[in-house]
Amino acid sequence: MEINQITKFINHLREAMQQEVFVKLSLGNYKGEEQQLKQIFVKPVVIKRQAMFAFTFRYQTKDIFKNFPFEEALKVINNYLLDGFNVATLFTTTEELILERNQKGVVKLRSNQLKDVKTVVKTHDKEKKRLIAAVDNFYLSALGVTDGEGTVLKHAQDKYRQINQYVEILSSLIKELPSKSICDVVDMGSGKGYLTFALYDYLQQIGQKANVVGVEFRKDMVELCNAIAQKAKFDQLSFVEGTIDSYENQNIDLLIALHACDTATDDAIYKGIKADAELIVVAPCCHKQVRREIEKGKAKNELSFLTKHGIFLERQAEMVTDGLRALILEYFGYKTKVFEFVSDVHTPKNVMVVGIKSKKLKVKSEKLDVLSEEQNTILQKIKETKAYFGIDYHHLERLLGL
Repeated sequence: MEINQITKFINHLREAMQQEVFVKLSLGNYKGEEQQLKQIFVKPVVIKRQAMFAFTFRYQTKDIFKNFPFEEALKVINNYLLDGFNVATLFTTTEELILERNQKGVVKLRSNQLKDVKTVVKTHDKEKKRLIAAVDNFYLSALGVTDGEGTVLKHAQDKYRQINQYVEILSSLIKELPSKSICDVVDMGSGKGYLTFALYDYLQQIGQKANVVGVEFRKDMVELCNAIAQKAKFDQLSFVEGTIDSYENQNIDLLIALHACDTATDDAIYKGIKADAELIVVAPCCHKQVRREIEKGKAKNELSFLTKHGIFLERQAEMVTDGLRALILEYFGYKTKVFEFVSDVHTPKNVMVVGIKSKKLKVKSEKLDVLSEEQNTILQKIKETKAYFGIDYHHLERLLGL
């Protein structure tokens, strides 16, 4: 009798899933052997365009989340009903079905018709509103992120999330500027232009008619992006062929350099400082120059037991390089932020270094004429840091003549 009732319940659940009227399921009153397990909640989701079922295993001190395909989800639920859970409540769009096992082991099944029709929600929590919409967006289609109907392509799901994450970060940083507006943007090393297009789009949406320039050394990428910008009628967006160190522009409010390799990040920061940019945003890639300095200097300090291992030396070089970059930005009147973000679910975490102009200090003859007490303190900190790690010079420091 017990197995028959459970089978009926599972069949009802299977039918609800197949007809896409399944709203949610909860399992409770657990008496099984799995320690601290209390409840299980199940709901339908769509992950990368595939129908799945999201399970929340609620324990006494934690929640564990797992996603299962259709048949596997049914097996997991059936097994837990046979051994452990004594109450199961299934909600469809129109019905509530309850399975209960009493203290004598008798299993009963009852249903209630719902007064109000429920809605099937197939997203993790609430669907997030994106700053960059996929529908009716020509450049995303032209760049291979969406199809002609505005559906994000399966292989581009991560790229689409990455684009929106970058724009969200930049939008919050722009709001921190005193004027909360920018007129001239330069994206150093713009590549295929995903972020450049998206940022221009976002600025247009909020009513800022900024001139945006993407700098890219690959001629074919420049030609492709300019053609797409023209067709999208993005009149104040352009792409130019060149390298970060060769590009010259003194009219920069926002400078971006994402994943510029090694000292190319320093070149970008240098250009931003020289132009007195209001906002400098870089996501460094590779830190070879300072690592070579540390290896060459062979300084003995409290961290030597770590840096004798290559992987720890690499991480130390990353932190020291970006820490010195932040100090140099502060020397030139920037408030700095260094934080971690995930640019792509298949890549490790990245560090973003941000400089927000807080004091009007211009570079004059590569050095400031009069140094404040704060600047002298920063210079001393830079000097001490280099000595501690055996670093002869930092590329950005040398560019700026410090």
